[in-house]
Amino acid sequence: MAKHKIQFVCSDCGADYSKWQGNCSACGSWNTIKEFRAPRASQNKSRSLGYHGSVSVEKSKVQTLNETQSLNITRVSTQISEFDRVLGGGLVAGSVVLIGGDPGAGKSTILLQCVSHLAQQKIPVLYATGEESPEQVADRARRLNLKTDDILILSATCIDEILANIDEYQPKIVVIDSIQTMYVEHIDSTPGGVSQVKESAIALTQYAKQHGVTFLIVGHVTKDKTMAGPMSLSHIIDTQISLSSTEDDKFRIMRTAKNRFGATSEIGFFQMMHNGLIPIKNPSAIFLNRSEKQRSGSIIDVTWEGTRPLLVEIQALTVEGQGGNPRRLTVGYDNSRLAMILAVLMRHGGIDLHFNIDIFVNVVGGIKIQDTSADLPVLLSIISSFKDIVLPRDMLAFGEIGLNGEIRPVANGMQRLEDAAKHGFKQAIIPKSNQSKNHQDKLSMKIYPVSDIQDVLKVLQEI
Repeated sequence: MAKHKIQFVCSDCGADYSKWQGNCSACGSWNTIKEFRAPRASQNKSRSLGYHGSVSVEKSKVQTLNETQSLNITRVSTQISEFDRVLGGGLVAGSVVLIGGDPGAGKSTILLQCVSHLAQQKIPVLYATGEESPEQVADRARRLNLKTDDILILSATCIDEILANIDEYQPKIVVIDSIQTMYVEHIDSTPGGVSQVKESAIALTQYAKQHGVTFLIVGHVTKDKTMAGPMSLSHIIDTQISLSSTEDDKFRIMRTAKNRFGATSEIGFFQMMHNGLIPIKNPSAIFLNRSEKQRSGSIIDVTWEGTRPLLVEIQALTVEGQGGNPRRLTVGYDNSRLAMILAVLMRHGGIDLHFNIDIFVNVVGGIKIQDTSADLPVLLSIISSFKDIVLPRDMLAFGEIGLNGEIRPVANGMQRLEDAAKHGFKQAIIPKSNQSKNHQDKLSMKIYPVSDIQDVLKVLQEI
């Protein structure tokens, strides 16, 4: 048996150590350092080619950048509009895509739908399953009413065996379900371990680059929603996608965390139906399903997700609490930004929210907002609830709040307003720097430009 070099690697951050220890000094995590048995460098010469490899060693030479031929990127549509959006326009030949998510989120479902659509385009596909039997996969395809005539399926967990079958049948798209069940023969450890996951991903990536085969890999997540396995897994692959459910489990949200062939932080919306994950082409219409009676503490925010605007309702509730330790709770919004907004509001707005006022903020629809443009809507909803001011139903807002009380501009202001106008909104409170002379004429929308919190309070008096 070949000897291996023994290392100890943190499964969260990828830091390596010469011996085991309980705490990772790099990221601070506990009990994440696992034994890693790597082959000696002399026994694994393909490593000299890097993760993405080359067809031959002779091609690994020093040259100037202008001598290097650029990639002729061609994309293949999956025929699933939201999936194509997240990928950046479709699948790129020779790319490796990692899709992670909670159990039951729909990872295997969306990939089975994908290969079915690709097979109908006469593109050779192979579904390699290590978690389920071929019979289970076939049963799911029948439940989803998918055409499966041209889909090749392989039940295997050995990477060498899978690559041998790819050489024989020449598919262009291959699904690996999942990377945690795969192993390579020259590593003496169980599947799912740090060493097996890393070496399996390297073998698949090198093959993809050398033969132009696209791999769609299913990955598990840990209890804290991060991708299971070594951190180096994210560096090896080309695109990393997460599939999650909204808080009410009605919808599925697909996000990109990394994409070498497109924009990162792109987002796609799906609804789980009897026939699989169905793309939601107009998600704003879903999240704008508001009650007929308008109440205080509610306003619409135009956030920016990936390459498009998204309209969501933000609600706030301020109530008199019990005791001297007020609660500050958020759902779908960063709790630390709420604390900052409250501090700015008390300092520069003169509104006293100390001591016995409990404050709750909720983003309706179960999505999580990371865009700082939600600062101004959150502030407005809190003031609306605290002073019992009912904001107009056709009003929206967006803007970032600075520590000095200024309302800072955000990107894509015009596109946000245009999308809001399509949904019937007639009034908008926006940063003064985002105002354009033709906004009101072009959009038939009344614009309230504000430069600081004092301007915001004046606008609320006018409404």
